[in-house]
Amino acid sequence: MKALTKNLALGLALVAALAAAPAQAQDYPDKPITVIVPFPPGGSSDATARLVTKKLAERVGQSIVVDNKGGANGSIGAAALKQAKPDGYTFLVGSIGVFGINPALFKDLRYDPMKDFDLLSVVVRTPNVLVANPNFPANNVAELVEYLKKNPDKVTFASSGTGSSDHLTAALFLQKTGTTGIHVPYKGGGPAISDLISGHANVSFQNLGAIAQHVKSGKLKALGVTSAARTPTLPEVPTMAEGGVKDLEVYSWQAAAAPKGLPPAVKAKLEAELIASAKSPDIKAQFEAVGFEVVANNSQEFTKFLTDEIARWKNVVETGKITVE
Repeated sequence: MKALTKNLALGLALVAALAAAPAQAQDYPDKPITVIVPFPPGGSSDATARLVTKKLAERVGQSIVVDNKGGANGSIGAAALKQAKPDGYTFLVGSIGVFGINPALFKDLRYDPMKDFDLLSVVVRTPNVLVANPNFPANNVAELVEYLKKNPDKVTFASSGTGSSDHLTAALFLQKTGTTGIHVPYKGGGPAISDLISGHANVSFQNLGAIAQHVKSGKLKALGVTSAARTPTLPEVPTMAEGGVKDLEVYSWQAAAAPKGLPPAVKAKLEAELIASAKSPDIKAQFEAVGFEVVANNSQEFTKFLTDEIARWKNVVETGKITVE
């Protein structure tokens, strides 16, 4: 009799759990959501988060609060996400650095994006553009490679910081071309671009959106773009492959993830609503206006993509013996 009662109780619990799953998704969200941005306000991650969550809030009928937790190349905010409750009310929007570069760069990282996060979607991406001061001798990629070979360790490559996307893109470029240069890290892309314009630095790989206006105004000259095809923003600028450097397709991207262990129905709904928000015509148009291409892939595609990205940048870091102090 006891066994029958126990089995009946277990059966009822299972039925209740199965019934709760769709109800949980149907009720979610029923309170405000927090999105962690692991950088200070004003950067690409912050802009991406605020734009996509504006539409997301409309779609799900709840307010969304942006919580900027900057520091340590985004790892402080990412570690905070790891500790958050996996209930769908906290997620993160962060950069290639947070997801793809930090795991390759830091040995004591306090999170593992593949193990500690439920990956949701790569929201947007933008190529890097190889730009130079207008007075720099090289006017295209082939001329730059030739100049680097004739002047080893003479050309300065400005970056927004050690381990940044623009730094590692430059490192990959030097590895692919068998050339050398001087890496000059700055505290952000803004100071790096300012020194390029003033002539205190020679060249840099910067995000398309950050330099497009300077190229169009003549303050910088663009030698090549790291996208697979030419970008509509700067259609006259050839790709790196057109310039003779193969396998240098690189994008800076922004993605969303939640703490590991979301209820499946909640994860499915949050993922679907994020994707729909990014793909909505008005949001897509606003992203494209600042040089971003909407990706909005699903969690399975994100997982495969991130696996490849981590392996790629780990190889670049190890080959270049790149370290952070």
